[in-house]
Amino acid sequence: MPEPRTPPVSPPAARPENGLPDRLLILSVFVVASCGLAYELIAGALSSYLLGDSVLQFSSIIGCYLFAMGVGSHLSKYVNDRDVLARFIDIELLVGLLGGVSATLLFLLFAWMAAPFRSALYALVFILGVLVGMEIPLVMRVLHTRQASFSELVSRVLTFDYLGALAVSLLFPLVLAPKLGLSRTGFLFGMTNVAVALWTLWYYRHEIPRLRSRLTRGALVMAFLAGGLVSSEKLTHWAERGLYGDEVIFATTTPYQRIAVTRWKDDTRLYINGNLQFSSRDEHRYHEALVHPALQSMPWARSVLVLGGGDGLAVREILRHAQVERVTLVDLDPAMTDLFTRNDYLSGLNAKALSNPRVTVINADAGQWLETHSEVFDLIIADFPDPSSFGLGKLYSVPMYRLMGKHLSDRGVLVVQSTSPWFAPRSFWCIDATLREAGFHTHPYHAHVPSFGEWGFNLATRQPGYTPPTAYSIPTRYLDAETTRLMFRFPPDMQRLPVDPNHLNDQQLVHYFQQDWGNVVR
Repeated sequence: MPEPRTPPVSPPAARPENGLPDRLLILSVFVVASCGLAYELIAGALSSYLLGDSVLQFSSIIGCYLFAMGVGSHLSKYVNDRDVLARFIDIELLVGLLGGVSATLLFLLFAWMAAPFRSALYALVFILGVLVGMEIPLVMRVLHTRQASFSELVSRVLTFDYLGALAVSLLFPLVLAPKLGLSRTGFLFGMTNVAVALWTLWYYRHEIPRLRSRLTRGALVMAFLAGGLVSSEKLTHWAERGLYGDEVIFATTTPYQRIAVTRWKDDTRLYINGNLQFSSRDEHRYHEALVHPALQSMPWARSVLVLGGGDGLAVREILRHAQVERVTLVDLDPAMTDLFTRNDYLSGLNAKALSNPRVTVINADAGQWLETHSEVFDLIIADFPDPSSFGLGKLYSVPMYRLMGKHLSDRGVLVVQSTSPWFAPRSFWCIDATLREAGFHTHPYHAHVPSFGEWGFNLATRQPGYTPPTAYSIPTRYLDAETTRLMFRFPPDMQRLPVDPNHLNDQQLVHYFQQDWGNVVR
């Protein structure tokens, strides 16, 4: 018998392309990836500003966010195939709403209810991560029902996903955070997520159930976020007033930090990332102690380098010594030096020191500037923020002090602000030990600054034999012979402690600092 014929097998019919809507859905991958990373960066930057220790904050935020995205990806499989497109739109609206208000909400919570801030931060990051983790799997499922080649689909989706992440990772630190601030950036990306939901609704309107209801919700969320974008400056100002307690007369976010200036009656205060830098009522104590014990003993000094101190208050004190011919100020943030140069009120606090012809202002990283220049100075003053993070801790390390030593003249002196010997004793004596490890002879001292409490400094010399001055040739408000003598004496409860120096490979100082201040009852 002849074998039965097998009917020819036809190749599977290609699934019809849906044209413009599907191309826009692919483009939406780029947008949602950008938005998702933006919310992660906003949370990390905000927690670093408010809680300090940027390495810990960013690491924990990224870890929590990525874990939550994995949870979201897993949960996406439980979405019914018939509801994938509608659920994607609902998630976009929810991500836009939560992500858009995230920065402002957290800022307000920290200012007015500090206790639950950390819990609220991680809860919000987790919820956003779950929702963002569902986005890409749902988009791929929508597109897979319309395209023949799954491998091409995966390639296109992931390409746009990674490109979106790259775009926002560059724009966030260079443009968005410094120009718009964290709150407005959050509202902007929230509106972008809602825009994705609305254009998806429109182009797939024949496939979406309850279209009018979803369009109404989308319009309401977009209007709410737009209102937040317009009023974000007022909301931030209100939050900062609650945080600082005084009227905020100036605030800005730069690529490096959050700067806020407050005023109450005759008291003007500068805050960086929420930490007090000076009060105009008593800053003269700090800056006289920082500058004059060194310069008064150096009548031959002609050149001074100030590292940090962009407010110009240390420079003001240096310029009171007529023998000083040139002062070079190296501060990382141009927004800081511009503020204290151009603002009439704030430049009045430093007696217009940064506009003095003897002063050269350079905006650069202190370490990089020292490495690329060969100038030698008679006095170097390191007035950096406290070593609360690894980025700041490197400025207090053995290699950094050795680098400073290369820029000192033979009889040169280095003065370093060194945190509080009372509140942070291990940190203070660690800085002393680090200077000695770098080859200096150290002369630690302290002064009482009411806004800070007992504060410490280290005067370091190449040669032994420094003697504190017994008189001052310029008028001073705080220092005199007896005050200076007592500054260089430490009572029994502030004596030197056995601590390790601060090396770059372990950053022991940062650990000491966090432990010391963690023990302080606020």
